[in-house]
Amino acid sequence: MRQRLAILGSTGSIGRQTLDVAAAYPDLFEVRILTAGRNWELLCRQARRFDVDSVVIADKSLYPQVRDALSDTMIKVFAGEESIEYAAGSSEVDTVVTAIVGFAGMFPTVSAIKNSKKIALANKETLVVAGERIMELSMEHRAPIVPVDSEHSAIFQSLAGESGRSIEKLILTASGGPFLDYTPDMLRSVTPEQALAHPSWVMGRKITIDSATLMNKGFEVIEAKWLFGVDPSRIEVAVHPGSVVHSMVQFTDGAVKAQLGTPDMRLPIQYALTFPDRLPMKGDRLSFDGLTLAFSKPDTDRFPCLRLAYEAMERGGDAPCVVNAANEVAVEAFLGGKIGFCRIAEMIEASMNKMCSLSSPTLDDYRLCDKATREYANSII
Repeated sequence: MRQRLAILGSTGSIGRQTLDVAAAYPDLFEVRILTAGRNWELLCRQARRFDVDSVVIADKSLYPQVRDALSDTMIKVFAGEESIEYAAGSSEVDTVVTAIVGFAGMFPTVSAIKNSKKIALANKETLVVAGERIMELSMEHRAPIVPVDSEHSAIFQSLAGESGRSIEKLILTASGGPFLDYTPDMLRSVTPEQALAHPSWVMGRKITIDSATLMNKGFEVIEAKWLFGVDPSRIEVAVHPGSVVHSMVQFTDGAVKAQLGTPDMRLPIQYALTFPDRLPMKGDRLSFDGLTLAFSKPDTDRFPCLRLAYEAMERGGDAPCVVNAANEVAVEAFLGGKIGFCRIAEMIEASMNKMCSLSSPTLDDYRLCDKATREYANSII
């Protein structure tokens, strides 16, 4: 039987590459549901190409355009965030690829989990904000979560056949972004265009800025805590500009296993969909001729977002939710030219000091916390 897919965020970078994987193996994958935020034209082209059952456009004002563009097909058209949540739990799908960026992807993921879908998780904010509750729901509803992020996929692959009790340390690698060698004075004057020029990976705008501030790596540390059940004190970050080693696991006997490869997100996407099998994939292969591997410790003085992520983990409760919401507001403000690069971390820290209050939040509490933090962060821009 073919695996029936719902791709949440199909017009983004991960969504488009997931469709590449599905197209390469039409005998294994059937794309049933696609969702997008505002890019309705690409959504319609994707829907026609894969002859899907239904599509959802998050922006309700764009519903008429999507409806009219697909009026000559049998494709069902829906709109709004509630419809995305409903689609994520649809009986039409077996596997849900959660590629919506930011907090907006959390509740559709919850819906998929509650309906016992296999989750190919690319939305890291789900575990950043509500990791403990999400993992509880995953166990309760027998909904397996397989990571799509390259770093977590590397750890997942390195742990295949291993016992979780033998983990001594997880080591997440970071490219360091485009400003690895910048001084504090240089960082204060960087532009959005410079920040979007990532040296290794082709990603969406928001995650590219997160990579430049190292907040993306901080989020990945939080995510790794929940995915692999490892205490934060045993999760390290190593700056590795070559982006060849995608992450590593050190075991209690001192052995280290790593996953290496070219920076191609189709590999972790395909592995998440086909695990435990590996299937052939076209693309560049890693060459070891003249290959050198360099690693260093991250500088949390120049890139304080990583430090703030660790602090949020230590605080627990709603602190990671506050950090995520403030970061989303700050990144949008930076991309819009309203604040400078260094102001991103300052806004996050100010929000942490002002907004954190709950030690055991519910899912509804997270929604309220996200809204209140965004209001505060916007007020201090």
